[in-house]
Amino acid sequence: MKIIALDSSGLVASVAVLEDGILLAEYSVNYKKTHSQTLLPMLDEIAGMTELDKTSIDAIAVAAGPGSFTGLRIGSATAKGLGLALGKPIIEVPTLAGMAYNLPYAAGLVCPVMDARRQQVYNGIYRFEGAVLKTVIDQRPIAAADLIRELNEMDPDLTDPGVIFLGDGSYVVEPYAKENLKIPFSFAPAHLARQSAGAVGALAMQLFKQGKYVRAEEHAPIYLRKSQAEQERERTLGN
Repeated sequence: MKIIALDSSGLVASVAVLEDGILLAEYSVNYKKTHSQTLLPMLDEIAGMTELDKTSIDAIAVAAGPGSFTGLRIGSATAKGLGLALGKPIIEVPTLAGMAYNLPYAAGLVCPVMDARRQQVYNGIYRFEGAVLKTVIDQRPIAAADLIRELNEMDPDLTDPGVIFLGDGSYVVEPYAKENLKIPFSFAPAHLARQSAGAVGALAMQLFKQGKYVRAEEHAPIYLRKSQAEQERERTLGN
């Protein structure tokens, strides 16, 4: 099985090619570029380096959301365009589950957090049984303070031996954790702390085997909440 994986849900743009459980190539950039400038050139670069015949792939995996509204649209449009052009299905990987898959075999809870502004984060809570990812709490937007309160109230059997945070929302959560979190916690190291198309692709392979994919024309990103512009417009019209 061979797939192309894409993640442009946050600040990182990441593209990977995986075949039969092997990561053939991954290209990630987290530096002052818009994803519309980087995603397709990155794909072309690794396709050239791996001599990839795009018609030979079985599916396209994409971090489907939540995340940056613009980033999700770019990633989804790229995945959908490839899927339609090649006649291949889309594997929709929840962004936060894909992030959690950076840390397989982790003990305790894995807690990816993405900055959702105004002291809120997009978050899901996961744990691993070996390499198998289990969802404890599905992805949602939540205030950082409420997340810490929720972790403190969880079953001690789940929170032992603690929790690992990762993602660009870590800086939002960190002061609340230092002040109020009663269970042991740590933050993932730099090379595992952000979105990775390789992790998205590895999880996507598991989802594909379970029949969890859609036709390209059916794919749509997962936003979870309205954009800031839509919220401001509703408030203005409400007044």
